[in-house]
Amino acid sequence: MKKQSDTIRQSLAAKLGLGYLLLTIVVFVVSLGIFFIQSLYLIRKEAIERGHATLSVAAQRVVRHLTTVETATDINSWLVTENLQPDSLLAYTHRITQLNPDVDGCSITTEPDIFPQYGRYFSAYTVRKGDSIITVREAPYEYFEKVWYKTPKAKGHACWVDPFDDTTPGTLSATDMIASYCKPLYDDTGRFVAVISTDLSLPKLSKAITAVRPYPHSYFVMIGEEGYYFVHPDSAKLFHHTIFDSAKGNAKSDIVMLGHEMTTGKTGYMKMHIDGRSCIVSYQPVPHTPWSIALVSPESDIFSHYNRLLLILIPLTVIGILIILLLCRRAVNHAIKPLKQLLSQSHIITSGNYEATTIAHSSRTDVVGTLQNSFATMQESLSRHVANIRDGNAELERRNKELEHARALAEKSSRQKTAFIQNVTHQVRTPLNIIMGFSQVLRDNASQLPEEELHHITDVVNYNTVTLCRMAAMLYDSSDNWKEELFTLDEDVPCNAVTRQAIADTHRQYPDMRIDFHTDVPDTLTMRSNYLYTLRCLRELLYNAGKYSNPKQVTMRITQTDRTIRFVCEDLGPGIAEAELENLFKPFSKTDDLSEGLGLGLPLTKRHCRRLGGDLTLDTSYHDGCRFVIEFPKT
Repeated sequence: MKKQSDTIRQSLAAKLGLGYLLLTIVVFVVSLGIFFIQSLYLIRKEAIERGHATLSVAAQRVVRHLTTVETATDINSWLVTENLQPDSLLAYTHRITQLNPDVDGCSITTEPDIFPQYGRYFSAYTVRKGDSIITVREAPYEYFEKVWYKTPKAKGHACWVDPFDDTTPGTLSATDMIASYCKPLYDDTGRFVAVISTDLSLPKLSKAITAVRPYPHSYFVMIGEEGYYFVHPDSAKLFHHTIFDSAKGNAKSDIVMLGHEMTTGKTGYMKMHIDGRSCIVSYQPVPHTPWSIALVSPESDIFSHYNRLLLILIPLTVIGILIILLLCRRAVNHAIKPLKQLLSQSHIITSGNYEATTIAHSSRTDVVGTLQNSFATMQESLSRHVANIRDGNAELERRNKELEHARALAEKSSRQKTAFIQNVTHQVRTPLNIIMGFSQVLRDNASQLPEEELHHITDVVNYNTVTLCRMAAMLYDSSDNWKEELFTLDEDVPCNAVTRQAIADTHRQYPDMRIDFHTDVPDTLTMRSNYLYTLRCLRELLYNAGKYSNPKQVTMRITQTDRTIRFVCEDLGPGIAEAELENLFKPFSKTDDLSEGLGLGLPLTKRHCRRLGGDLTLDTSYHDGCRFVIEFPKT
């Protein structure tokens, strides 16, 4: 035993083989376990979804039968009230039953003494008997206490009543248990006169439901509002037992919970034990009725394929582990072979004059330990050469990156310059053409033009002249000719007055533009700044608000804090897309290349604000348009 232990301790192949085997087994078992757990979860989830889908199909089948009965009753009820005669009532019950295959019977029962010639009772009844349809005036009996009569009378509207046995001695009756759709009838004065009751056979309804079961042993259950079964595979429980009768003691509390869920009209599913079997029960109410339907699916059916898969995978797992053991042994032996060859070659390399070592010697006696000791001897000399090569490569890579970056900047600058020149040419040419055109009109036809049109032409010429002046000022400010000494901060600038002037200047360019001005500071409040560039900053914000938004909804506001004065300009325009925020204050950047402007307004305004000791920012919390804030320090 000790000899085997020493062999494993000294043999790298044995160590690696054992380690790989243990690691592989752990990973294999864990992965397989996760696979089975996830498969179990997915199968159960699929079963629940399949149960709900099947239940919905069954419910729709029920609704289809119920809707047929309801429609047949409703479309004939007004005829009954219009023709409340004994013969007509017999004809209508026969007609409803004959024209609707889903209807198993129909009766119209009147209030006492509606027809004096027949005494207290009158009931017209038609029943389907195989291929025959029989219509009779029923023999007198006390039908006023029947559930199908007193329930709609008490509620005052049409309703479905729980299934019942309609057998009455001495009368024509349905042979099957039936569910009835009962509707009260009223005459023109609003007086209750009769009940029309249309019957649906429960065996026919049960057959329609059970035709869609998803698993071999799954089954449907339908209960009424009091919990009585009227669809159940055990016929002994029908109509005489409720779902709560099955629960005895705490062991059946899940059935009681299911009963409460179903009788209160809820939708969902439960995992529970029924008759000693684990089942998944999906349930939902039947639309337009007080009933509820449930699908019971045994887990033995749901997981039948899963269980068969387990029986196949267990022996496959054992075989797989044995194969892994064999492959690990061969793989390790194959991996160790090149290491031994490398060790013999490393001894040849270590014959040079390498003295210092940079890695520690190993005390291991296996192949890797010997290889480490050999490479420790040669690493000192190799490290110097490798370091020199690495430094040279790093320096070369750094210079290459600098050159690449410089080339990219040069290309970008060239593109921007070309685009800017084209944009300036376009922006200048348009107002110049307008000015030249209108100047020619004034020269040739000034005396013939109406005064109103002359005013319009002068306004247009003035607007384009201001535009050209504005662009020229922007180009001058953005050029190298701009001097910092222009920003002399030696003036007392009145906050309200400079804002009003900016608004007035803007109105000259946008005469129809509405600007609401609100100020929280007195007219006497001033700040130490430069009046001209403060005015230009405010005017640029108002210009942008009129240009890019709804010019009739612009607000200018002045507020103050302990240390600063804020000028806020907001509008109700389309706003700025989030993707454009990064380039908002970059020169020559525009959100729309076809729009007016040079892309200098906001960048220059921000630069002016900073030169004046403040800053310009966009309030990103404002989502109804754009809100720009200029903030200057108090002095």
